Amino acid sequence: MPEQALPVVAVLATGGTIAGAQADATSAGYKSGSFSVGDLLAAVPQLSTLADIRAEQVANVGSQNMTHDVWRALARRVDALCADPSVAGIVITHGTDTLEETAYFLSLVIQHDKPVVLVGAMRPATALGAEGPANLYNAVALARHPDARGRGPLVVMNEDVHYARELQKIASAGINAFASPNRGRAGVMHGGTPCFYSRNTTTHTTQSEFSLALLEKAGWPRVDIVYAHADLQGDVIDFIARQADGIVLAGVGDGNATDLAIDALTRAAADGVAVARSSRTGSGFVARDVELDDAALGFVAAGDLNPQKARVLLMLALCVTREPAALQRCFDRY
Repeated sequence: MPEQALPVVAVLATGGTIAGAQADATSAGYKSGSFSVGDLLAAVPQLSTLADIRAEQVANVGSQNMTHDVWRALARRVDALCADPSVAGIVITHGTDTLEETAYFLSLVIQHDKPVVLVGAMRPATALGAEGPANLYNAVALARHPDARGRGPLVVMNEDVHYARELQKIASAGINAFASPNRGRAGVMHGGTPCFYSRNTTTHTTQSEFSLALLEKAGWPRVDIVYAHADLQGDVIDFIARQADGIVLAGVGDGNATDLAIDALTRAAADGVAVARSSRTGSGFVARDVELDDAALGFVAAGDLNPQKARVLLMLALCVTREPAALQRCFDRY
């Protein structure tokens, strides 16, 4: 009986700590994106037992420098690979700083059900105890698995599997730096096999109304984030409102801010700038019309999306509408 061919998994590299190098193995400092995708794969020879790997270098940056240009290139390549019937799944290596934003962005613009798995590492490739090779192995194992299909982009870190919408980086260091604080992790990896706990119920991928083509047509609306703090003045918001199509408030508590800040956001909304309220707390739900009269002020409540993901959704939603009630419906669905 002929030997069955291994599934094809495409690995798209963008840099990050997983490809980082230190001056020596005990140094705290390192340079992200020092190694190529070929170097990463060579460090995990066991991948040859899982899949036929097709590797590409899309970018090689620390993810603090992730840009819309890289998102554009990544989305185009993922879309093309999803349309290729010979490819079973896709893995994206990525820095951890903005991994959650890229994952959520892809979940909204890639209209396919093929497995897409993002993976990174908290320790550079040259560190003692680097977890990148194990994470990459699990990412490929997940991307080739049929149970990963139809779930939207997934993220695997430290054997935990997360949905793109739910994942957050919750610590600046340490390998337990990721969690899904509101709805819980999607599952775990056991010996290279996924065990899923739940399905995501929000709209994504094949049901999404958004696309890269829509973004290009709209010119990538500019959305900025304002971080609330004690004695926040309104003039900084007035300045941002002159440049931005939308503003996300990373508010205290239930998405609130000083009276001066709320007054400035109200002026911005009256001038046609979309305003979404989220929370800086890291978890919880920003409900509509609780502490503030969103309907009267023309604001949108971001629900349980954190500020950085609320920014991604607002940018995409502004491609189809600028009406606050319609924007709110987007936040309720996605």
